Amino acid sequence: MLVRYLEKIGHSMIAGFENCGRVMMLVWDTYKLLSKPNIKHVLYQMSHLGVDSLPIVMLTILFTGMVMTVQISHEFIKYGAQSSVGGVIAIAMGRELAPVLTGVVAAGRVGAAITAEIGSMKVTEQIDALRVMAINPVAYLVVPRVLACMLMLPVLVIFADVIGTIGGYLVATLHSGIGSFTFIQSIKVFAVINDVIGGLIKSVAFGGIIAMVGCYKGLNAPDGAEGVGKATTGSVVSSIILIFISNYFLSLLLYR
Repeated sequence: MLVRYLEKIGHSMIAGFENCGRVMMLVWDTYKLLSKPNIKHVLYQMSHLGVDSLPIVMLTILFTGMVMTVQISHEFIKYGAQSSVGGVIAIAMGRELAPVLTGVVAAGRVGAAITAEIGSMKVTEQIDALRVMAINPVAYLVVPRVLACMLMLPVLVIFADVIGTIGGYLVATLHSGIGSFTFIQSIKVFAVINDVIGGLIKSVAFGGIIAMVGCYKGLNAPDGAEGVGKATTGSVVSSIILIFISNYFLSLLLYR
């Protein structure tokens, strides 16, 4: 019984190291090809993965800013700190909420789409057909998606910063009775440009994570429709976990 248990642990560890090795090889191959992308494919992916994600991102962040203001404004007013609400909302949006929630939303929509598309190509042998035609699958499939995600996620985060702060402003002024001037002046006093820049740097990393995980899971999807479904689920879960882990370390580096 103990031997079987140890064998399972050993097989799991070996499989984990093999997956890490494959991921690193894919990352290295992608890095080598980033300098010569197919611009047409990159622009298409930017539209497909970035622009089409804007409505759901804005809706998510709008209500996040609103509910956060509802939660904190009452407590701040109770202790006479209502003049700090706008700054707190803007800092929270710029540093954490906008980049992280945008990354999570993109992992659910963009990551799943990437994995499903590439996984379907893999199980229908279209990727093998690309190799037969002397087309590098990494250059043709992975590089445009990685670049598109890394370029468009910061754009989505900028919109998220603005719409989340607007949501907080509406609740603060219409629901909590905080003056418009007080809210805006608080942002000017407490928030600095580095709060936004740090969030944009995070979003670039999150975009790379989402695209790389989605492409890796798609390229290694098991055969059959069930295999594509499992790969898509694994892609979303892995991307979200890696986003939260990397967010911690990036916060340590950016906001000491």
